[in-house]
Amino acid sequence: MPVTRSQDCNLTFYTNPQSRGQIARWMLEEVGAEYRQEILEYGASMKSEDYLKINPMGKVPAIVHNGHVVTECSAICAYLADAFPEKQLAPEPAKRAEYYRWLFFSAGPLESAIINRSLDVSVKKEQETMVGYGNYERVLDVLSQRLLESPYIAGDEFTAADVYVGSHVLWGLHFGSMDIRDGFKEYATRVSNREAYKAAKMIDEQLTVAKQ
Repeated sequence: MPVTRSQDCNLTFYTNPQSRGQIARWMLEEVGAEYRQEILEYGASMKSEDYLKINPMGKVPAIVHNGHVVTECSAICAYLADAFPEKQLAPEPAKRAEYYRWLFFSAGPLESAIINRSLDVSVKKEQETMVGYGNYERVLDVLSQRLLESPYIAGDEFTAADVYVGSHVLWGLHFGSMDIRDGFKEYATRVSNREAYKAAKMIDEQLTVAKQ
C-alpha cells in the first residue's frame, strides 16, 4: 500500500473515496507509486480557491506529479502508465492503436451513453448522428463484441486502459447502470481479481467507513 504521509513525496492525489477518484487510486496502486493523498469533501473544499487553482472544474480526482497537474480519469491512467514505464501498463508506442482506441471509446461514447441513460436523457432516432455514441444499445454491443474477442480491452495483456474500462464495467454491473452483455461478467471478474484493484478498493472503503 504505497500511500504516504511524507511531505517530500513528489505525487499528490486529490480525491474523495466516493467519487471517480477510485479509478485513479486503482491506477496508482497498479504502478506502485508512493503518493500523498488529500481527501476533499463535496462542496466547500472542492470549490476552495486553492483547489480551483489545481482543477478549475472543482472536481476530483486530480494528481500533481513533479509539479505537473493531470485531471480526468482517462488522462490520469494514460499519464501514469507513461510515467512508470517499468510497470508495462501501456504497449510500446508502435502497438498502441487498440490501447488508445478503446481507452477513448470508453472515455467518450461509453461514459456518455451510460450517463445519459442514468439521467433519463433519451436520444431520438433522428438525433443519433448528433451524439458521439449513436445509441446506448449499440455502444454496449460494440463493447461486448470486443470483450469476447480478447481477454483484455487492448489485447492479451492488462493495460492502463483496463483500469478505466474495467471501472466502468464494474460500476455499471454493480449499480445496474449498464445492461449485461456477453463477456461483461467474465471481464469484470478478471480485472477485479488484480491485487492493485483489491488494495485500492480497501483504502477507499476504509476512508468511507471512517467518514460515517
